Amino acid sequence: MSQIETAPTEALQKTSHHEQWPQTIYDKCNALARNLWWTWHPEVINLFRDLDPIRWRQLDHNPIALLAEFTPERLEMRASELVLYSRINYAYRRLKEYMANTQTWGRTHAGVLGSKPVAYFSAEFGIHESVPIYSGGLGVLSGDHIKSASGLGIPLVAIGLFYDQGYFKQHLDLDGYQREEYLDTKVENVPMEPALAANGRQITVTIDTRTGQLLAKVWLMRVGRVNLYLLDCDVEGNSPEDRELTSRLYGGDHRTRIRQELVLGVGGVKALAALGITPGVYHLNEGHSVFATLEAIRERMHNDGQSFDTALREVAQHTVFTTHTPVPAGHDRFDGGLIEEHLGPLRDQLRISYEQLMGLGRVEPHNESESFCMTVLGLKLSRRANAVSCLHGHVSRKMWAHLWPWRVEEEIPIGHITNGVHVPSWLAWQMLQLYDRNFQVGWLVRMGEPDAWQNIHQVDPGELWEVHYALKNLLLAFVRRRVSRQCRRRGESDAVVEAARNLLDPNVLTIGFARRFATYKRADLIMADIDRMYRLLNDPDRPIQIIFAGKAHPADEPGKQLIKKIANCRHDDRCASRVVFIEDYDINVCRHMIQGVDVWMNNPRRPLEASGTSGQKVVLNGGLNLSVLDGWWAEAYDGTNGFAIGNGKSHISDQISDQRDGQALYDTLENEVIPLFYERDVDGLPRGWIQRMKNSIASLAWRFSAHRMVMDYSKSAYLTAAGGVSCDMSIR
Repeated sequence: MSQIETAPTEALQKTSHHEQWPQTIYDKCNALARNLWWTWHPEVINLFRDLDPIRWRQLDHNPIALLAEFTPERLEMRASELVLYSRINYAYRRLKEYMANTQTWGRTHAGVLGSKPVAYFSAEFGIHESVPIYSGGLGVLSGDHIKSASGLGIPLVAIGLFYDQGYFKQHLDLDGYQREEYLDTKVENVPMEPALAANGRQITVTIDTRTGQLLAKVWLMRVGRVNLYLLDCDVEGNSPEDRELTSRLYGGDHRTRIRQELVLGVGGVKALAALGITPGVYHLNEGHSVFATLEAIRERMHNDGQSFDTALREVAQHTVFTTHTPVPAGHDRFDGGLIEEHLGPLRDQLRISYEQLMGLGRVEPHNESESFCMTVLGLKLSRRANAVSCLHGHVSRKMWAHLWPWRVEEEIPIGHITNGVHVPSWLAWQMLQLYDRNFQVGWLVRMGEPDAWQNIHQVDPGELWEVHYALKNLLLAFVRRRVSRQCRRRGESDAVVEAARNLLDPNVLTIGFARRFATYKRADLIMADIDRMYRLLNDPDRPIQIIFAGKAHPADEPGKQLIKKIANCRHDDRCASRVVFIEDYDINVCRHMIQGVDVWMNNPRRPLEASGTSGQKVVLNGGLNLSVLDGWWAEAYDGTNGFAIGNGKSHISDQISDQRDGQALYDTLENEVIPLFYERDVDGLPRGWIQRMKNSIASLAWRFSAHRMVMDYSKSAYLTAAGGVSCDMSIR
């Protein structure tokens, strides 16, 4: 059995607040379902799946929706039929022990946060596919961050928005064009409950604007030991328009965006106050939430009688700001009219002028033609700012150097903490079993340490390859199932549906590409020389096959055209059986892909990838990265743990860079990747490939884990901020 974040049974004797835990099998299953701790414990996931495997899949792996279809009596009968009693009791006991355990890394290394917790703000949280309040990488990173904070026992609360329609569901029409569909999420099927004030009523916050009040109720979602508070504008008292304000993630115009960000930032700080939580640290994950700093300043002025300047300095000392966007156009900007409409009443309470407020969001405070930038506000009102990879740190310091014109670029106070992924959430159950058999007991408790992973070199090559091959077959079965369903939904012929059921070959080198379909990510780079691609796909002895997935923003027409170009390969006999596009990329699709591919391909225009984390997930499961030296891969690749596209240089001309990188991609595939994969010994094993898999796991799995990332944040940012130390040194 896995050693994931175990806790001593005697810890239960040290607490009193969990004494009223339920006792029946039905109630225990519901208790498990209502804490998202289960999402990174495969034995609990398997338990829910075994109750009804077909419905489990149909319900998007949602245990609350599944249990709603059982009466207590029927569940008891099902548990008896499948002999599940001991498994349910064991899982339930482990959750109790986990919640009661106080012997954590956080208690030892970040004790000061116990009385002054971190308040972690993010516009989206990707925790599991059954909780659709995320769109992609930023949300998944936020989800992984709070899961690791929970595992490490770091006192942290999270603040976000509840989107009852989430991000869109993606379908492709017969022409391969992306169509968006928004579906209402049933609140009763989401593991959240009203966040209650001392009087027992659900907390509702009020935000004043020049055109009236905005109301938002607050929900509580439990993610292990971390409480995630979600604000929801579907409240009686709001206008019909405002009741829809938090319905969709990243939808609407600038006015919708600023109102959502007002609710997240200002409303989030008000919610913490109503909950009686006094943060020692405000961690603002990207610019969407930086209005929180202004409300925190207002609180200090009101509660402590401070001047604006004094309150600003104190709030900045307690604020950590993380920027993720290396593209200037990707930072939220608002005109003065929108700022005054939405922040005017708050500005009055801050006792500052319109010009002063606008100046806080401008690089040049007195430049009236400059709009208000959320990232500029975040950088000005924090004393700890960081990018999300080493290269992104260089890009960010260069991008924002004019905020500190008296400093040389190397001294700009923006450091970096490279992103990581939550290992238990992304590690395939089969790989977990392999590691448990070969690694030291308790290795997952030390997943952020290099020594925990070095026993991978002692694993029998045949055993590792066998597990990888099994995962690859599971991926291909998933792809066939999804693609045949796509064809059936579009009304295509029985012959087309049947062909989809036989796509791909487990013995062929399988490449995965999945991410947001923005043009700079160059999903079609491998099509730069189409005849050369056809030769690679159809080589009689050493062919390749490629699985694509990803969404384009509804307003991104070039991104939609990229999807159409790739999806329509299915109409070309030269690649129809070797190139597939999976609709509606989400955490579930991602999980299948990163666990089963041989190679993960990533080829953005350098240096526009801030970090990227999908390739880090692939590492955990034995896949190899084939990537441009950008984001995290620029500091990860050592020549023996994956493959590089190009030499880490980019031309000033995008056209020339694309030509160079396309050539480099083909050369690396033809000269390195494909020969190594197909070179087999007498036992049919690709020994050189397997050694590279081991090198990848040993050198990268610990280093790019979210546990390491959150420990870095704690040591380099949170403890300094909670201590109130005035420091603008970059995080190195």
